[in-house]
Amino acid sequence: MTYDITALRALFPALSTGTAHFDGPGGTQTPRPVIEAITRALSNPLSNRGQVTAGERNADSIVTGARGAMADLLAADPAGIVFGRSATQLTYDLARTLADTWAPGDEVVVTRLDHDANIRPWTQAAERVGATVRWADFDPATGELTLDHLRAAMSARTRLVAVTAASNLIGTRPAIPEIARLAHEAGALFHVDGVHYTAHALVDLGRLGADFFVCSPYKFLGPHLGVLAARPELLETLRPDKLLPSSDTVPERFELGTLPYELLAGTSAAVDVLAGLDTGATGSRRERLTASLAALHRHEDVLRTLIDQGLAALDGITVHSNAVERTPTVLLTFDEAFGAHGTQDASRFLAERHVHAPSGSFYAIEASRRLGLGDSGGLRIGLAPYTDSEDVDRLLTGLELFLKRPTG
Repeated sequence: MTYDITALRALFPALSTGTAHFDGPGGTQTPRPVIEAITRALSNPLSNRGQVTAGERNADSIVTGARGAMADLLAADPAGIVFGRSATQLTYDLARTLADTWAPGDEVVVTRLDHDANIRPWTQAAERVGATVRWADFDPATGELTLDHLRAAMSARTRLVAVTAASNLIGTRPAIPEIARLAHEAGALFHVDGVHYTAHALVDLGRLGADFFVCSPYKFLGPHLGVLAARPELLETLRPDKLLPSSDTVPERFELGTLPYELLAGTSAAVDVLAGLDTGATGSRRERLTASLAALHRHEDVLRTLIDQGLAALDGITVHSNAVERTPTVLLTFDEAFGAHGTQDASRFLAERHVHAPSGSFYAIEASRRLGLGDSGGLRIGLAPYTDSEDVDRLLTGLELFLKRPTG
């Protein structure tokens, strides 16, 4: 595996400011090929999709290309790739559509570990039709969401199970294929929030066992957009609200209005950048993605170890990211001596030194509360493909200086 971090960093204009970015879980910086693809799409003729004019052909080519790129990234069928404004919007749309098939007494399972975008759409849809919401807990000490946690929440009346593939707050990666088997044995559909997971792991929709999988390209070097992947034959069974003259084919029946062609072009370019992370990789785009995501995992694992060791050497810090399987994402808080706003103060202190590590609960409010952190959360450190060892050194030095500040 060849991971050229210097060449990779050169692709990101934003890195020229000198900031060390540990805010990847909230959205990555944008590489030049993505910027250029968006510019190219907007610079050439564009129209509604068709095959008559150059603008129509350009639009159709962009959409087809983006479906193919996302299908390669997720090991999915291009005909099952749905685009939307965000993963949150797509989940709300799906929840409303599925809720039309639910009745009082049916049950929906959500977890305390999840981002609110994989909780509230389901609980609100269930409440509207009189279905019951069942909560799966997780262990706040270890950060683990286990099969036993899911079993305790499921029954013969379970219609849908919604679980994150990776916590955006503490990085926990539940055993998704095993949870999928539990859900399917109960006769339920399985919805997976892959927004944080897709930025750090090779996705294989079939291996995961997800009936529905959502992700967001802006978390993996692309533009702000949402993607839902599912089997086309499953989407064929669903009847979402749509305009009368709009297409009723799959996946178009789930896409409201004209797609943002320039963002789809940027999404294809982002997948190609990911496929090139291993500069020695060859073969199909999926084969290059497989090699490149393995190289990324190796790169991030080295940096995560440096961070874990560096944090362990500092007094006054509590780390809340303790699951055995987790992304390179760390949530921490400070001892009471640093006050109720310690993590916010630390974030500002680091920002003054051009190190960006934000503080908050990041919409994972149920997880933050379960960890005993209320709605405030903690300081989140997240890696991205362009993070290097110098960034890590600056982060740890900044935290050490913060901890040495006089308090009170």
